[in-house]
Amino acid sequence: MRNLLLCLLLISVPAAAQVYTYIDAEGNRVFTDKPRQANAERIQLAPTNEIRNEPRVQAPAVVPPMAPALGYQMLRILVPHPDATIRDNAGNLIVTATSEPALHSGHSFRLLLDGQVVGATGRSPVFPLENIDRGTHQLAVEIVDSQGRTVERTPSQPLHMQRISLAQKRMVRPCKRADYGVRPECPLKDKPVEKKDIPFVPFI
Repeated sequence: MRNLLLCLLLISVPAAAQVYTYIDAEGNRVFTDKPRQANAERIQLAPTNEIRNEPRVQAPAVVPPMAPALGYQMLRILVPHPDATIRDNAGNLIVTATSEPALHSGHSFRLLLDGQVVGATGRSPVFPLENIDRGTHQLAVEIVDSQGRTVERTPSQPLHMQRISLAQKRMVRPCKRADYGVRPECPLKDKPVEKKDIPFVPFI
């Protein structure tokens, strides 16, 4: 019974407290943390095996370095110059662009005329165009990735195409009988009716 009481006492006493024991007047052994009797003896307690939960310090997350973006310092149209006037009766034009740095792997050049894709998208920065209508148009060049997403784009720049009209061509070079149906400005519907010779009938 005394051993059980001793165990219970030792469990309940904090590690920093002191435990004493003595024999009272009736011959019973008493355990206390306050030595009131002169014959009280101090008991050496074994070290506690208490485990304290220390707050965890979480290590900072390791963020992998980002791959450098495949961007461009410069993209512009070399030919024609902004607000250029092109005089071509057939409406033909060659557009040339350049980029710095050079085109990255997986990227392509794409030409826009009045906001619409024209010509072939590819690695070449040269775009031959044909039969552009007379008037003012807007040119822009894009660099796109393998999925067709725009990576870089030039500002739109105006272009003025001048072509001689059919009426002006007829004025410069009038249509002859053999030109009708051959020259675009000389359609068959405009061919004058041939005058048939009236046979001479002698007057009687």
